[in-house]
Amino acid sequence: MTDPRFPVLTQTQINTLKEFGTIITFAKETFLFKVGDHDYPFYVVLNGEVCITDPNNKEIKGTHGINEFTGDNSMLSNRSIPFNALAAKGTTVLKIEPKVLIQVIATHSSISDVLLGAFLRRQEYMLKEYTGGIKIIGSERSKETYVLRDFMEKNHIWHSFLNTDISDKAKQLLQSFNLSDMDLPIVLSMSGEVFKKPSIAELAKLTGVLVEFDDQIYDVLVVGAGPAGLAASVYAASEGLSVVAIDGNAPGGQAGKSSKIENYLGFPIGISGNDLANKAYMQAQKFGCNISIPRKAVKLEYNGDYFNLCASNDKNIKAKSIIAATGAEYRRLPLENTEKFEGNGVFYSATGMNASACKNEIVGVVGGGNSAGQAALFLADHAFQVHIIIRSNDLGDKMSDYLVQRILTTTNIIVHTKSNIIQLNGSHYLQSIVLDRLGETQKIGVSNLFTFIGAKPCTEWLNGTVSMDAKGFIQTGNDIEQSELLACSIFRKRKPQSLEGSVPGFFAIGDVRKGSVKRVASAVGEGAMAVSQIHQYLTDLKSLK
Repeated sequence: MTDPRFPVLTQTQINTLKEFGTIITFAKETFLFKVGDHDYPFYVVLNGEVCITDPNNKEIKGTHGINEFTGDNSMLSNRSIPFNALAAKGTTVLKIEPKVLIQVIATHSSISDVLLGAFLRRQEYMLKEYTGGIKIIGSERSKETYVLRDFMEKNHIWHSFLNTDISDKAKQLLQSFNLSDMDLPIVLSMSGEVFKKPSIAELAKLTGVLVEFDDQIYDVLVVGAGPAGLAASVYAASEGLSVVAIDGNAPGGQAGKSSKIENYLGFPIGISGNDLANKAYMQAQKFGCNISIPRKAVKLEYNGDYFNLCASNDKNIKAKSIIAATGAEYRRLPLENTEKFEGNGVFYSATGMNASACKNEIVGVVGGGNSAGQAALFLADHAFQVHIIIRSNDLGDKMSDYLVQRILTTTNIIVHTKSNIIQLNGSHYLQSIVLDRLGETQKIGVSNLFTFIGAKPCTEWLNGTVSMDAKGFIQTGNDIEQSELLACSIFRKRKPQSLEGSVPGFFAIGDVRKGSVKRVASAVGEGAMAVSQIHQYLTDLKSLK
């Protein structure tokens, strides 16, 4: 049976690809690319073979034979390659530059299907089956270490974690580099570079996730890469608009924190929010959308002709239209020491990384929405006991029935209704919580607490540019009072479209919009609708010139 990671191209497909590349024959053994390379070419083997080897070039991870090809997901962006490719003496290849390859993928569907399917499988196999990649060295109980690991996992970057609390190898590495616990956390790149206490921005630059943009005025700037923002990016790019998207953390938004989404159309056995986001991220890049992470929106300006977004990492981005898809973030528990335990016992998502730390532990989940229910069921497969804490009397008030029924039949999940957490205890990391239920208190030895409460819209970056309600949600369409509309020629001719804000060309979708339905399907639908409405706005702009 053929390995789906190594499909064979047909002669017709190869003939098509030959129009876009050059044929090279190597007189001696030659590296086609090396670990850490960015913006590296794509190769089809026409004769001979190409071996994919580990960073030390000692172990062969795979071999590409005749009519097979190199590459993975990183070819669609500027991410660094985690392996070496070594062409044997006498090998003949077809070489295609990465920017040209993206054009081919966008215009030749039969080739696109084969390449992207292989790229996705190679990434999945690498992340699940191979130990290695970038090394993160630190304490499992360290907030700073958790932030780095969380960024790597949510952005699907191949890495391994060495816990200095228990790993002899971690301690030996510290000694070999003459480092101490004061230098933690440490990131060790695949080329051997050592980074002490790196920032997320430094890690993003190292891995190539942080992308630079041309200084031009784009048709569309999408702010936020949750389901709504990714859908808008896919539709806008696929319809020929020049699109750039940014996100302050990782693709997926709140949906990316869901361990398993089972009521999203087309996925009968469910899909994790992280996997769904990764596929959508890849899909947007397939059509030529540039996505840069982490870039956080800081301040929005509008000069009457175009928008200028001041973003983190010293970047200004200009666009004719803006799609705000920044979503909402879960609020902190209203306790004075909550921040102390964040990343060190208190978390806002439940991923595979968290599951390993919860093995045979007592954990807590705060919240009564679907994200909380999905997290509880996921954690129940690993933890000794899961305690769900809600303020209402009925778990089904905000949670889908299928989740409620599963929770009620899972023996190691305990539901606490009409309850609030009033105390977090622990010296250096969380060790227990105290619940209050109708005046009676209960102490539970919870070591990991996952909170999904009170979503707050992420709209600080708008600095009053557009109309919002009292809670900070963006008002669109008929929700906007006439007095709040920007006085301009477009709004004198027509009213704001259903997803358009109080400034023409500004659109809000997903959880950040007032009145939105808090579901993945509706967020994706709004992303598609916003692009349709942007076409109308761009037509309006042309008519004014």
